[in-house]
Amino acid sequence: MTRVLSERPPRRQWPWSSRTSLGTDLAAAILLFVVEAATGAGRLFGDGMEVWAAQGDQARIDASALAGIAWTEHFLVVIVVLAAVAALARAPWTVFLQLVAACIVAMLLVSSQHDYDRGHPGPAPTPDPGYTPCYSGSGRCY
Repeated sequence: MTRVLSERPPRRQWPWSSRTSLGTDLAAAILLFVVEAATGAGRLFGDGMEVWAAQGDQARIDASALAGIAWTEHFLVVIVVLAAVAALARAPWTVFLQLVAACIVAMLLVSSQHDYDRGHPGPAPTPDPGYTPCYSGSGRCY
């Protein structure tokens, strides 16, 4: 009696099962970096135009600044997710350029948040109800 060996069905190919080719990796890395740079530059231009259109209306300028900060936070999250997808696809150059872009956007986010916080300091603390100011020569200084 002859025994027939059954053939294994072909394995399903997952994106992370083999390394992405160098050409595809570089093309994706450059394309994503250019698209992200153009998107960021377009948003910065739009924010500048919004400030220009506000004509000194501080409430509109502040609203535009806060919207720009929120947009930059979301943009940073998208870039990090794209870096994770590139890492899953085993595309090292794409991961590298996405991390460079994430660092650039993170620095822009920190800078814009710092500028906004410096322009809008919190109110000064209120003094204690039992506080008595000390004036020179008053005799009430302790």
